[in-house]
Amino acid sequence: MTQVAHKPRFAVGGRAPATVNRPPRGRGVRRALTGWAFAGPATFIVIGLSLFPAVWAFFISRTKWNGIAPATDVGWRNYQRLAEDPGAIDAARQTLLLTVTFVPGSIILGILIAVALNRKIRFIGFYRTCIFVPYVASAAATGILAGYVFSPQFGIVNAALRHLGLPAQQFLESPSQALLTLVVIALWGEVGFTTVLYLAALQDIPSELVEAAVVDGAGPWRVFRHVTLPHLRPVTVFATVWQTITALQLFDLIYTTTRGGPLNTTQTVVYYVYELAFQTRRLGYGAALAYLLFLVTLVLTAAVIVYNRRRGSEAF
Repeated sequence: MTQVAHKPRFAVGGRAPATVNRPPRGRGVRRALTGWAFAGPATFIVIGLSLFPAVWAFFISRTKWNGIAPATDVGWRNYQRLAEDPGAIDAARQTLLLTVTFVPGSIILGILIAVALNRKIRFIGFYRTCIFVPYVASAAATGILAGYVFSPQFGIVNAALRHLGLPAQQFLESPSQALLTLVVIALWGEVGFTTVLYLAALQDIPSELVEAAVVDGAGPWRVFRHVTLPHLRPVTVFATVWQTITALQLFDLIYTTTRGGPLNTTQTVVYYVYELAFQTRRLGYGAALAYLLFLVTLVLTAAVIVYNRRRGSEAF
């Protein structure tokens, strides 16, 4: 009996069909379980400390509740009352003023200081450390220290003004100066963050571009305007979004300095939420204001990102 050798079957084109080396099913399950063993605890922490409280706060915002007695469902009434609340309107106005002064100031100072620290000079590491240390320090500690520095009676700033023959100022105790003083304190604590961002971006700019611009006859200002600034645009978008969120959520600095005073001139939205929820025990109304602040922050962030993407800047 003759044996017929079976020839391998080939696919179209004369090529053998590709074989897929799939791992055994048990090994894939073990890999998935191993991955969840590492990621699971962090996932549960995020859900338990972030997502679940946020969802629960939304249901609280539709109730009238003092945290002790049973909650009463009021629907969207808390949100409707916010438009007629003079305290919420004043807090929104002061938060807006704080944001429009703090964010551009932190961006401009960050760029200027980063350009100054991007030079090869002696003790440059020490100077960079001094700029970044206030950002690492606690905001509560910064507020307590600022209370002594800007004290009308024995503060260092007023002592310097008297030495120069200038009148002493009230600073944090003046209704017309308190918010601006808080902006200065916040800039002192936050400008180190934007400086580090811009310093890293400046060091990523190709030196060939700067050298080519100098060879073409461009001066320092034209090099900065036409070479440096375009490369800093993505960092500027990120810093703007980040600092806007920081300004809208500023609380600990206000709590350790003015407590919303004098005469509620430094009462921001976040501090007003704190007063509603934890001092007057109006948890539902405070949660509604907190959710409204979240929506405003989300809309502003999305608007900045979309606007800059249309201009060709990809920061996110």
